[in-house]
Amino acid sequence: MSEASLNEPETVRELADIPAVEVISRAAVMLMSSAAEKLGLADEDPDTSPRRDLDEARRLITALAGLVTASVEYLGPHAGPIRDGLQSLQRAFRESSAHPDEPGKGPGEKYTGPVH
Repeated sequence: MSEASLNEPETVRELADIPAVEVISRAAVMLMSSAAEKLGLADEDPDTSPRRDLDEARRLITALAGLVTASVEYLGPHAGPIRDGLQSLQRAFRESSAHPDEPGKGPGEKYTGPVH
């Protein structure tokens, strides 16, 4: 039996002990972090970042917007900071785009409404 299969039941038990709000929050933070990387925000000059990939950033921001919209009622005090992070990413995407989307057509805006 492989080491991975021996640890699998232990991992499942650990996940069962984690409250849903924490799992959702962790997923949101992972999506935010990845989107920020894809926008080049971790680099000194995002415009010249070798990691910049706006198509990938669009997908991550849209997934984050869907997650936040679907779970906002469960996030309690975490909802505000997560929403703020999402809006910051949506604005950064708009500023990074050579041809910005029309209001309401940007990443995740079908879930959040237009971000200016």
